[in-house]
Amino acid sequence: MSARRSAAAGPTVAMVYVRQAVAALAPAQRVQVLAEAGIAPALLRQAQARVDAAAFGVVWLATARALDDEFFGLDPRRMKVGSFALLCHALLARPSTLGRALQQALRGLALLLDELHATLELPAGPARGAARVVLHDRAPPAAPGRRLFAHETLLVMVVGLLCWLAGRRLPLLELHLAAPRPAHAAEHERMFCQARRYAMPASALVFDAALLAAPVRATPDSVASFLREAPVSVFLKRVPRRGLAEQARRCLQQAGPGLGLAGVAQRLAVSPATLRRRLQAEGSGWQQLKDEWRRDQAIHLLATTRAPLAELAHQLGYCDASALARAFRHWTGSAPGAYRARSPSD
Repeated sequence: MSARRSAAAGPTVAMVYVRQAVAALAPAQRVQVLAEAGIAPALLRQAQARVDAAAFGVVWLATARALDDEFFGLDPRRMKVGSFALLCHALLARPSTLGRALQQALRGLALLLDELHATLELPAGPARGAARVVLHDRAPPAAPGRRLFAHETLLVMVVGLLCWLAGRRLPLLELHLAAPRPAHAAEHERMFCQARRYAMPASALVFDAALLAAPVRATPDSVASFLREAPVSVFLKRVPRRGLAEQARRCLQQAGPGLGLAGVAQRLAVSPATLRRRLQAEGSGWQQLKDEWRRDQAIHLLATTRAPLAELAHQLGYCDASALARAFRHWTGSAPGAYRARSPSD
């Protein structure tokens, strides 16, 4: 797998994932990996901090290389670099249905790890229902955050494989996690699905069993692009939210905050009052959507450019640099300078 810092703005990732990803590194290795990703070490201690998805992709791959472990030191048996690619190629040896390929993938992952493995549970009887990929964890008690990260990582690998094999993003019905609801629970909605249940007996992915009968669409030609773009385009791919909120978000991405509520409402063929009411009913709001867009854009631009803060403020619809700085500190707990692009000599 390889990651590249993209010139296009994308989603951001909660700093908790960076913190967990580099936890097994020696201090000198950690500094080197963070420098390669352009992340200031001080940001690891900021609870509200976020990073550009491309930067996390760099952290993911650089950490795997440093540890020679694509599972971040989360299992006694290292998932040596190249293991995931080998698994992908093996899954194409006998193209079949998604169900058979998924079973092969889970058996392959079980060979690569000792303490954590997953099994496929199908609905009983002839009636169609929900299938589940269930995690089984044999690890002794450990730091809760560390085990949650292990479960998140394996589940996102399974989702990435399934979507690649199917040739499209497959919808999940529910995400179950065998952990209390964490502070970064909103990330699970973006990475997996809207319906999540916490403090469950086991972590699991729940989806329509009918999907397992679909044919495998992946080809030997597609595996190269899949591995080249991962983890940014696959493991960190956000699940689109449904309803008017998602449509409004797309309008912001296309036109920027200058469009305003009235402009977005006009594009969506509803009144501004209707747009506000329906966003609220979906658990969102116009200001929240605009702030999330501005936050992610600001983090991306600070991490990938050296444009003056006043210029960024203008791009994001703020009257001046100080207004952007105040908003940025509110979003992330840090001043914009902590996210500023750094050259290797800095």
